[in-house]
Amino acid sequence: MSVESFGSGRLRGLRISASMVTAGAMTAGLMVLAAPAAEAAGYGLCGSGHKLIDSAPIGDLGMAYLTWNADSGRNCLVVVRGNPGAPLRMSAVIGRGDGVQDSDSGSYSSYAGPVYVDGRGTCIDWGGVIHDQEINRWHSHCG
Repeated sequence: MSVESFGSGRLRGLRISASMVTAGAMTAGLMVLAAPAAEAAGYGLCGSGHKLIDSAPIGDLGMAYLTWNADSGRNCLVVVRGNPGAPLRMSAVIGRGDGVQDSDSGSYSSYAGPVYVDGRGTCIDWGGVIHDQEINRWHSHCG
């Protein structure tokens, strides 16, 4: 083997290694972004000005995200599946002690909601269902 061919092979190997490192870094970056992207998919659906104030796992199937918008005085709830796929029974329900409520129920592949209620001067009841698992939070975030 000549020095020239050894040098070319070495450079080719470095190019392949650099490409593999770049691809690996991109994949790692996507994995790091996956968790925040999942959260944003949940409470980001409520619109601008909403800040996450609570969340709860719905068994091992997903999460319920509760937000608050100080400017509008509204709470918002979104139920998001951890692994979107074939439609499952899902519900997002938010309400107040005086009976005012908003809900979204159906067969969905990724999320239910967003649903809203004016949360000023009252306590919030909220809950979510994904398939056969559910959570409920009563008399929370009183303000």
